[in-house]
Amino acid sequence: MFNWLPKSLFFALILTGVVSVEMAYGQNDVQQPANTYSLEDCIRLALETNPQVKISELQVKTNDNFYRQSRWQRWPSLGFSAGQGFSSGRNIDPYTNNYVQQSVNSNNFQLSSSVVLFNGFQLQNAVRRNDVNLKASQKDLEAARNDLMLNVALAYLQVISNEELIEVARLQVNASQLQVERTAKLVAAGTLAESNLLDLRAQLANDELTLVNAQNNLETAKLSLKQFMNMPGSEPVNVVKIPVKDPSLQAYDATIQEVFDTALGNLPQMKAANLRIESARRSVEIARGAGMPSLVLNGGFGTAYSSVAPRQRFISDGTGSTVREVESTTSFIRYNDQMLPVIDRVTIPNGSIQSFGYLNQLDGNRSASLNLSLRIPIFSQFQVKYNVANAKIQQKTAEFQSQQVQLTIRQNVEQAYINMNNAAKKYSATANQVRALQETFRVSQVRFDVGAINSVEYNIAKANLDRANANLIQTKYDYVFRTKILDFYMNRPLSDF
Repeated sequence: MFNWLPKSLFFALILTGVVSVEMAYGQNDVQQPANTYSLEDCIRLALETNPQVKISELQVKTNDNFYRQSRWQRWPSLGFSAGQGFSSGRNIDPYTNNYVQQSVNSNNFQLSSSVVLFNGFQLQNAVRRNDVNLKASQKDLEAARNDLMLNVALAYLQVISNEELIEVARLQVNASQLQVERTAKLVAAGTLAESNLLDLRAQLANDELTLVNAQNNLETAKLSLKQFMNMPGSEPVNVVKIPVKDPSLQAYDATIQEVFDTALGNLPQMKAANLRIESARRSVEIARGAGMPSLVLNGGFGTAYSSVAPRQRFISDGTGSTVREVESTTSFIRYNDQMLPVIDRVTIPNGSIQSFGYLNQLDGNRSASLNLSLRIPIFSQFQVKYNVANAKIQQKTAEFQSQQVQLTIRQNVEQAYINMNNAAKKYSATANQVRALQETFRVSQVRFDVGAINSVEYNIAKANLDRANANLIQTKYDYVFRTKILDFYMNRPLSDF
């Protein structure tokens, strides 16, 4: 019945409105029977179990991680490294940097840090691009949820529509059954011919078939609803009926252009398309930044240990120094025919010979470094040039995709507007037909009761009225739903049915 709906129109249909409707009619405060679901329940279950919505949610989380990580890229990096070495034979002593002929056990520790001071604004543009990508994926999630919600609403209304058709078909069967029973009595009394009874029984069989078909259509509609909620097809499902008023058929209070302009400002798919244009523009700036100079500040702090370093060292105590006279063992002077050693005055710092352990060596071997590196790209096989060209192509692609989304929205709005007008005309004509056929059938029933017409003419009048009543229910939901689509485009509350 509602196969005319374009999926791109799907939005949060009825979700907000349904809550208001249920609260207005007190359905939220009443304990529902088992296996009975309101539209709000159906939408909630569908959103909780739909894999496509879950995939969109995970994509939002992924893009959020990319955004957060790109923000941390602007901070300095910090790393620690440690090494353990063992060598034998002729080696270089890490402590003295001299050759030694013995086994050496060594350790080294390094703490390093680096920060990018400038790289063509690539870091800043990456942060902005990832932020835009995050927002676009959030709009994609919103669109996926809207698609699912409107699909569920469509299936829900199909169930309600088929339930009403069953009621109409059941009334038709009851009316035909009463007429068969009455005619059977008249035939038994000899007032009517038996052919009249046979014709009415045939009509009753047709009405019973119509009832069976309506029940089958209801089961099909329920299966579709259960599939949207990822429920087993064998599980029984009943729905809470939403009171839908008869349409007033008043002219819609907005033009096609007004509906289109409002839709452009509210539909998530349009916002996502525009955000992707901004993301592509940032990618162009990132590609350009790769051709600009980069400036990086690096710093480090390290120390080392060597097993061949002396274990005893003179350690100053920091109290100054002492001048001592020391006899030279190599310099002498002759005095009175005697060779006397030269007395030297030597300044010796105050301290003592102490053990020089592992931690002392690490403390003594400390070193620090700080350097600033500048990189200027001169020729990179035109990588930057073609990366920028490809990024511009992606930007153009995003712009055309945005135009396509806008064109699709315009086409859908125009089609929805025309469908609404056509549905209004069809409902009005069907309502007039029902009124006319009701009077025709009333007259036919009176004439049949008095024997003025035969059963064939009576059955034709009844069948025409039955078909008109079924069509009236279908056109009613058709018009109401098409009107709500325009309300959705206009960002209006959808609670009034």
